[in-house]
Amino acid sequence: MDQYAVIGNPIEHSKSPDIHLLFADQTGEQLNYKKLFADEDKFSQVVTEFFTNGGKGLNVTVPFKNNACEFVDELTDYAAHAGAVNTIYIGKNNKLIGDNTDGIGLLRDLKKSLRIQIENKKILIIGAGGATQGIVEPLLNEQPDQLLIANRTVSKAEVIAEQFITFGEVKSCALDEIPKQPFDVVLHATSAGLQGHNVTLPTEILSANTCCYDLLYSDQDTPFMQWAKQYKSGKVVDGFGMLLEQAAEAFYLWRGKRPDTAMAQHYFRPDTTKKPGL
Repeated sequence: MDQYAVIGNPIEHSKSPDIHLLFADQTGEQLNYKKLFADEDKFSQVVTEFFTNGGKGLNVTVPFKNNACEFVDELTDYAAHAGAVNTIYIGKNNKLIGDNTDGIGLLRDLKKSLRIQIENKKILIIGAGGATQGIVEPLLNEQPDQLLIANRTVSKAEVIAEQFITFGEVKSCALDEIPKQPFDVVLHATSAGLQGHNVTLPTEILSANTCCYDLLYSDQDTPFMQWAKQYKSGKVVDGFGMLLEQAAEAFYLWRGKRPDTAMAQHYFRPDTTKKPGL
């Protein structure tokens, strides 16, 4: 039976095996899917062993999305521009192809599930790591009015802004330099919530029309979501919908069949109850 996996550190929280096995059941595909833990200096060793032993595809999560970029034989445009890989599949001549389905997953969740359009909207991204790298290009393709990346270390935000300047206008700033004005969408893309922490943000960025979206998914509200609800953001959601959508795109790359994410959302969250994860 074909073997797939998700690799990360930590990895015990991951719901990816449950999701992909549900997708397999939906589509009539036969496969196994497991979690792979790797020490931070053992990524290449673990992945090489996985594919040498017949592995067919791999999802990549924190902190290995940049490592995966260096590991694969070829990159898709999305992955090359992002400098981050979240999905590996086997292409022609058994070459390992690195792709990034994070941005597609986010956009599908925003537009299809939440009915939020990005065109002409003011978008704020908190954080400048691999998660942010994966979503900037697809967001810019939707032609927002403004896209601002804010990070504690401003130089990291500046690097990403410069990286995508050819796709549209991207600005960067430090967290304490965020304009005190409402944004239409605030995307939280740091891993602070995994440790139960939140970044300090000005409440003026929120309004009754703001959607606060945490790229983490959780069985309970993340610290960022708690903050957003406390200060009356219009809509507050976690990244479980994005997780489903990016997983569905990865499944399609592997198996050529597109799962029903709406059914999966209802299966996993029938009462919209939501342990932090990436």
